[in-house]
Amino acid sequence: MKRILIIEDDKSIAELERDYLEIDGFSVDIALTGDEGLEKALSEEIDLILLDLMLPGTDGFQICKAIRTEKDIPILMVSAKKEDIDKIRGLGLGADDYIVKPFSPSELVARVKAHLARYQRLISKESQSELIMFRGLKIDQSSRRVFVNGREVVFTAKEFDLLTFFALHPDHVFSKEQLFERLWGFDSLGDISTVTVHIRKIREKIETDPSNPQYIETVWGAGYRFKG
Repeated sequence: MKRILIIEDDKSIAELERDYLEIDGFSVDIALTGDEGLEKALSEEIDLILLDLMLPGTDGFQICKAIRTEKDIPILMVSAKKEDIDKIRGLGLGADDYIVKPFSPSELVARVKAHLARYQRLISKESQSELIMFRGLKIDQSSRRVFVNGREVVFTAKEFDLLTFFALHPDHVFSKEQLFERLWGFDSLGDISTVTVHIRKIREKIETDPSNPQYIETVWGAGYRFKG
């Protein structure tokens, strides 16, 4: 059963949307604030998010941007004003669709079904095993698993994303600033030193001798390079 998260501060609207989606066989969770919605979106297994734009606390723009740094599930943004939809498009926040209030329940359900089906097609088109392999290091993008000399090593989500980014760009030097912008975004919480911390942790997991790395090299004064 597909799980939908509705992030909407108007409880009556959220419950109406939930009722129609549940009639069609979806499992539906509701978050009435932006902060609650963002926490659920990032920490729980969700298949699609119905995201209202105007929310107390963290607004829809911020939520969409934050989710996109971690997940690629479909996001349908909802607004009472058509002008806001144009703004969303212009900002390029990565929303999959936009719907303007008021809308009919049948239109909502149809949009949700269409985007879930589209997402499933995209996933199924991907190779069952998108492998990146370098000298005993195997990264399986489809299952988000890493193997070192045949032994699986557990990675956090951000460690995996950083290692995969390096492996997809071998022999290219990236500064800490570039890596932070690409993987975290300059508006995210934390600071640029987190790049160094994550690289140290990755080296501890994949290198035989982390002090003499064979995969992620330090290019003094410039940044880091994945040795292809």
